[in-house]
Amino acid sequence: MVDHSETARALSFGPAADSYDRLRPTYPPEAVRWALGDTPVRVVDVGAGTGILSRVLMGLGHEVIPVEPDAAMRARLAAASPLLEPLEGTAERIPLPEASVDAVVAGQAYHWFDPEPAHAEVARVLRAGGVFAPVWNRRDETVPWVAELSAITDDDTAGRGIREPESKVHSFGPAFGPLERTMVRHAVSHTPDTLFGLIATRSYYLTASPARQRELERRVRHLAATHPDLAGRDTFDLPYVTDVYRAVRLPR
Repeated sequence: MVDHSETARALSFGPAADSYDRLRPTYPPEAVRWALGDTPVRVVDVGAGTGILSRVLMGLGHEVIPVEPDAAMRARLAAASPLLEPLEGTAERIPLPEASVDAVVAGQAYHWFDPEPAHAEVARVLRAGGVFAPVWNRRDETVPWVAELSAITDDDTAGRGIREPESKVHSFGPAFGPLERTMVRHAVSHTPDTLFGLIATRSYYLTASPARQRELERRVRHLAATHPDLAGRDTFDLPYVTDVYRAVRLPR
């Protein structure tokens, strides 16, 4: 059965495409190198959004094919990265021939996939020996103020598996070898305004009622104004942990 609330959340980002591209964190190059190695490959970025991960891949020399279902996100990707040509598609429907790519990645997108058909479709387009590598940036909640920020949104993210991606990743199905995992730490500089702007790019905010949106803004701004680690500071670092998983496509 299709979960229409999940579908609405997955396709909610288009109206915030510009803010999404500007405020969502990038991905550390070392995380991508761990997933794909140093040799340039032909890679699909599925659920590419505005191309944040695609640009990192391109900067490392890879041939990148972004695939994204949301037209507004594709338009922003094309405008920001004229050398890339995003294709309309999803993880369950990748518009490429069988065994035509060396790698498939998914930045901040795997938790939206329908796992069984997505795994089968990724396996279809991958050559034998190719890599599937989902990647997540998650806030480092070992830092007290970051834990408080996450507590503000807990009611909205409950059950989504976004904050703990490992709870969603156990196997990519019979076409793949065993999972490997690594974590890379990095940080992004913010102001109180951009911190709220970041929260306003999340699906739980974009699909919330106006009253709930106002409450989230009030609480995030209050945290930035009053927490001892943030109060009175014009800028501060928001620390992230990048989770990277990879598995190899087995011979057909």
